[in-house]
Order: sequence, then C-alpha cells, then structure tokens
Amino acid sequence: MRSRTAGVLILTASLLFGAGAQAQSFVRGDCQGHVGVSPGRFDTPAHGLWYRRYWTGSCDPQIQRCIPGSPNWNEMVGKLVARSAPAQRGQALTKACRLGQLIGLEWSRSKTIRKIDLGDLRAFNHTLDHADDVLKGIDQVEQAARIKLTAP
Repeated sequence: MRSRTAGVLILTASLLFGAGAQAQSFVRGDCQGHVGVSPGRFDTPAHGLWYRRYWTGSCDPQIQRCIPGSPNWNEMVGKLVARSAPAQRGQALTKACRLGQLIGLEWSRSKTIRKIDLGDLRAFNHTLDHADDVLKGIDQVEQAARIKLTAP
C-alpha cells in the first residue's frame, strides 16, 4: 500500500512539474524574468493548460470548451508597453508581466473555485485599454484583482 501511494504521488508530481516546466516557454520572452511558476502553483494539469491559454490565446487539444484567440496576456503586455511613455516602459513591462501572472493563475483555475472569471477579465481589459496613464491603469487593475482574490 505504501509503495502504491508513493507511486501516485510521484505520478502526480511529474504531471504538475510538466505543466510548470512549460509555463515559462509560452510567456513572452521579456516577461520571463519577471514571472516564475512553480509546479505547485497549479491545482491540476488542466490548470496549467488553461494558464497557457491565458498567456498565448492558443488552446491545447486536452482542454475542452476552449476558444482560441485574442485578447491574450502576451498581446496585452505588448500593447501596454507600447502605450507607455518611453521612460516608463521598463516599469510598465515589469508590472504588466506580474499582473498577468496574478490574474492568470487565478482565472485558469477550475470554474468552481476561481475568484476571477471571464467577466472580470473583460472589465480588467477595458480598464487597461482606456487608462490615460498605463501605470495607473495597471495599479487599478491589480488592486481590483487583489480584492477579488481576498473575497470569501
């Protein structure tokens, strides 16, 4: 019995490690130094696949009811950096990458437990798209996301 339990734990860890190991590969290159996802951050292998969808807009064949396309966070980071004042682009990149990780890790969880849903993503994108000051828009969305995450 003990060896069977150990085998299940090893298999589970390897599945989760696989999802985590791939996390950096689909995050845009200039964000990779700002985000890092350990395998323990994913509840299930599907969580890791949905997280990838969040960043890339591409659907893995293993996830059902996935609709590929835009917007996705890799594109959003590019838009936010491009709209930033030249002197603020480095800060905008860092904040946008970290915000993407914060939101994406929660949105990609199972619908039954996540605290950030598609409606929230739409509202966050609207705020970011219409913010006159990109950094203030990112801060505003981060604050709203953190409030959602702490809600019961």
